[in-house]
Amino acid sequence: MTVTAFLDISIKPESLTGAPTAIHEVLVATRAFPGNLGVEVVIDVADPRHFVLVEHWKSIEDDDAYRAWRATPEGASGLGDLLAGAPTLTKFTDATEI
Repeated sequence: MTVTAFLDISIKPESLTGAPTAIHEVLVATRAFPGNLGVEVVIDVADPRHFVLVEHWKSIEDDDAYRAWRATPEGASGLGDLLAGAPTLTKFTDATEI
């Protein structure tokens, strides 16, 4: 069962200029992680500090393994330094019966 994860983040005003490059660098490892099917980044047209990272995973286990890896010193990204507050993570699965 595939999983789509939405990571909703708000960037500090003083970090906005460098945010796209920093996010791109973080996503290189995300996209290379086993089970990742792709990542898109969208930016709120009304608030350029509001980003949503849309991650697609082969399974919940792959997503869980990725989140566990990001919580280790080896997987830590430093993305938190750019954020104006805590990110929100929401996970969805395909609704194939609809």
